[in-house]
Amino acid sequence: MTTLYITHPAGLEHIPPLGHPERPDRLRAIERALEHESFQMLARDQAPLAAFHRIALCHPMDYIEAIQEANPREGLVRLDADTSMSPGTFEAALRSAGGAVMAVDEVMTGKVSNAFCAMRPPGHHAETAAPMGFCFFNNAAIAARHAQNQYGAERVAVIDFDVHHGNGTQHMFESDSGLFYGSTHQWPLYPGTGARSETGVGNICNVPLFPGAGSEQFRAAFDGIVLPALRTFAPELLLISAGFDAHRRDPLAGLELETEDFAWATAELMAVARQSCGGRIVSTLEGGYDLEALADSAAAHVRTLMS
Repeated sequence: MTTLYITHPAGLEHIPPLGHPERPDRLRAIERALEHESFQMLARDQAPLAAFHRIALCHPMDYIEAIQEANPREGLVRLDADTSMSPGTFEAALRSAGGAVMAVDEVMTGKVSNAFCAMRPPGHHAETAAPMGFCFFNNAAIAARHAQNQYGAERVAVIDFDVHHGNGTQHMFESDSGLFYGSTHQWPLYPGTGARSETGVGNICNVPLFPGAGSEQFRAAFDGIVLPALRTFAPELLLISAGFDAHRRDPLAGLELETEDFAWATAELMAVARQSCGGRIVSTLEGGYDLEALADSAAAHVRTLMS
């Protein structure tokens, strides 16, 4: 089994305000973890720039151009309370989306079995025409639409285990029965979406977890609700919004997951993918803000994808 790791130095050039949790050191921590000898067989490539017409599968062209225009030549521009741009942000965002598109191409054409895109900024909070929650373009949703548009995939799923609900992904999927979104997340918590009652056209599966929930509750939610719904949907491609901020060490929320829980969830998702889509998985980095927990969890995730 070949696993592809996609990243790019441009991801380091998106510079947030001092003290912001979504910082370049996140990518450096993952990179150091994946230098271990156990990852010698990991294929590696650099994320390309996403073409505007690919991003426009999910975001209006005038929004894309507005983000481009907002990119500063120097200093910082704040777009909302959490989301700012530096001179390197727009390229980083294009490559973050481009890495997800590239991963779909590599997996759908059978060049690799699965892929992990470690890029920033993340994407699952980005709405159709609004940046939000550290996100500018919705990388996972763009990847899903690309699979539909380029490869004729009739059923594409995103499973999101970030501690925050992926409001943008849900809103982009909720009226399309060919797309499935399943999420475990802390509730209540930013962004305030993700109630069980939010079901779209039967293609949305939300499992809120109360603060303090740990491995037992997470695995029960996954095994008892998310995975059965995913098996019923039977995707032709499985995307993972891989946020590692449900880890007990993470400072932004209150779930108590261990590193091993992310390896377990990855293995369970791989089992479904083997049954329904020949093992085709594309994983994209979302949250994770304690550097040690992020590095350990991402390494466990990738090591499982390689297994």
